[in-house]
Amino acid sequence: MRRLLRHRDGRLYIAGQTLSNLGDNSLWLAMAIWVKILSGSSTAAGLAIFALICGMLLAPVTGLLADRARRRPLLIAANLAAAALVCALLLVTGRGQIWLIYLVMFGYGAANGLLTAGQTALLAVLLPPDLLGEANATLELARQGFRLITPLLGAGLLAVAGPYPVIALDAATFVLAAATVAALRLREPRPGPAGGHVLTEVTAGMRHIGRTPDLRRLLVAAVIALLVFGFFETVPFTIVGQGLHRPPTFLGVLESVMGAGAVAGGAVAARVMRRTGERVLVGLALLASAVSCLLLIPPALAAVLAGMAVLGAAVVWVNVGAVTLIQRQTPPGLIGRVESALTVASTVPQALSIALGAALVAVVDYRVLLLVMAAVVACSAVYLALPGPGTAPAAAEPVGPRPAG
Repeated sequence: MRRLLRHRDGRLYIAGQTLSNLGDNSLWLAMAIWVKILSGSSTAAGLAIFALICGMLLAPVTGLLADRARRRPLLIAANLAAAALVCALLLVTGRGQIWLIYLVMFGYGAANGLLTAGQTALLAVLLPPDLLGEANATLELARQGFRLITPLLGAGLLAVAGPYPVIALDAATFVLAAATVAALRLREPRPGPAGGHVLTEVTAGMRHIGRTPDLRRLLVAAVIALLVFGFFETVPFTIVGQGLHRPPTFLGVLESVMGAGAVAGGAVAARVMRRTGERVLVGLALLASAVSCLLLIPPALAAVLAGMAVLGAAVVWVNVGAVTLIQRQTPPGLIGRVESALTVASTVPQALSIALGAALVAVVDYRVLLLVMAAVVACSAVYLALPGPGTAPAAAEPVGPRPAG
């Protein structure tokens, strides 16, 4: 970690992304709560997150763009465009404009897909290979760790001053993130020429996953888990209301506890990953997620808080393990498309499960939904842990030549 912090561009980039996460984590929860306040419906609130996930389905296009453009200017432009998009939420004045919240959240998801693909690809040329795990853990620690304050900040600002300060905060952090990327000294190589038909280019990431055993197994495990994990976008509203008998804004407290778990998990993620490998780290995280579902079932505040803390640590471990595995087992010129292919392949079941969860929560006891979630996520962990034919070592070096950075 000390080596990472001594790396000038790495330190600057992580600082900028940390500032951006401050606004991101404040906004998405505040928008869901805002929809809940405007409509009085938990289903409508869950659909705000559903719109965000649907926007990520544009990832094949954004991934190709991330591989066919210099990542530094691309990330600058994407951050500034996201800031402008968020400002459109200032036009929402009442229940009649909920559709605009959904539309902006869709665009926010598309922008997030582009920024994620560009970031994953940029880090692979910005840092030495042995610092990737620490960098991913630090970024994920910052992103999830901000749940300690940003949900309370977003929900608190929403409750006290309305949604507009939350919107302004997120737009400002996007601008700051663009400024830090602009200050990098990275000299990027010119992107390679297109390799053929557009469809061939777009699907290159998925083909690479198909012929890389560890990535293929990671994808299948993610799809299994996300068939039910999207319920988390709606079920917490019911846990807060029916289980704990608290107002919707209390969800900000639960998200902050989840951030505390993320801090604990992120602090040790790189160390555990060095000892076990990326794939094992993700499997342990999936098992922890199943345990968290069980802890959320009792209508007891202590159990629910423990469940959210475990979930926070699990999310960090999943993301750190998955991103590092992509970077280590993918050629630099293909990282954006591999990241996007995994995003799309996991977004579809997640979007479906969010929509299904929004419908089921109105007719099925949320405790039954949590039991189903625990069982399915545990199955995905077992699948990931099982040895498969031709499984590559979890810490394999990147395939192909590495451009100078």
